[in-house]
Amino acid sequence: MAFTADSILNKMKEGNFSPLYVLQGDEPFFIDQIASYVEKNALTDAEKSFNQTILYGKDTTLVQVLESARRFPMMAMRQVIIVKEGQDLPDLNRKSSQEMFAQYAATPVPTTVLVICLKNKKLDGRGAAKKAVDKNAVLLDTKKLYDNKIPGWIKTFCKEKNYKIKDRAVNMIAEYIGNDLTRISNELEKLMLNYNEETEITETLISKHIGISREYNVFELQNALGVKDVLKANRIVMYFNENAKSNPFILVVGTLFTYFSKILVVHENYSQNDQSLSKLLGVNPYFVKDYKTAATNYPKLKVLTIIEHLQDADLKAKGIRASLSDDENLKELVFKILH
Repeated sequence: MAFTADSILNKMKEGNFSPLYVLQGDEPFFIDQIASYVEKNALTDAEKSFNQTILYGKDTTLVQVLESARRFPMMAMRQVIIVKEGQDLPDLNRKSSQEMFAQYAATPVPTTVLVICLKNKKLDGRGAAKKAVDKNAVLLDTKKLYDNKIPGWIKTFCKEKNYKIKDRAVNMIAEYIGNDLTRISNELEKLMLNYNEETEITETLISKHIGISREYNVFELQNALGVKDVLKANRIVMYFNENAKSNPFILVVGTLFTYFSKILVVHENYSQNDQSLSKLLGVNPYFVKDYKTAATNYPKLKVLTIIEHLQDADLKAKGIRASLSDDENLKELVFKILH
């Protein structure tokens, strides 16, 4: 059975904890979210001192974890064992350990809640352990969200915390931070500590608390390029070059590549209505007009040329192709886009 982070959390919130969870894959946010919920809620505070064990992969072995999982709780209905950074377990891929894990997963101890976190790693899909976990336990296979899903995720995250957020604020975060859900959630939670629930999060609050300049950020750079505002684009470039650590060249190149790729999508689907275009672009319908304006300012052939320039800039940023300094490369790139 396929599980999602939401479906697992909903079951837990109903008080239903399974004996064995394997949380694996490329998106650490969901792994940490579930492990944290178990740590805080599976036992009462009085039960935790004797029945909750937090282990780290580099400090234990899978065999030791399974031996601990077979013990009975003390004066409680269950014990909880959480293995963080389980990808560092030294015997995780050892055949004998995998066989022991398969045996345990086939009949997990019902009075234990064992959570094994495998970040950026997965159980061998062909092995007996994976098959036993699939059949008898809760397996969460996490994947990084696509960039076009990030704005929706941000809005949902804020809504669940009882905060409103403006679309432009959402896009500032998505463009600046990208798909790092852990960082996005941490930044938003720090901001929320300063304001009551029901507060609307605006671009001003984002600039103040997350350190994204309202006027000089990559989101504003792409807007300036979209309307061919040469003066503003060059001002932002100067700001970026003076604050290179906060605005690394490779990040700017990646963001602009995504932006002009979306303009190309507009060219290829211009006859579609705004609602359909918003789905194709992965943006709020409010911003479709901005992409249409950019498509008017940049003919399809020019967009294809710009994408070639961006691919060349990416190779320079990665040191694969000989280049000037990053600040000179950025000036050159923006000049080529605008002219």
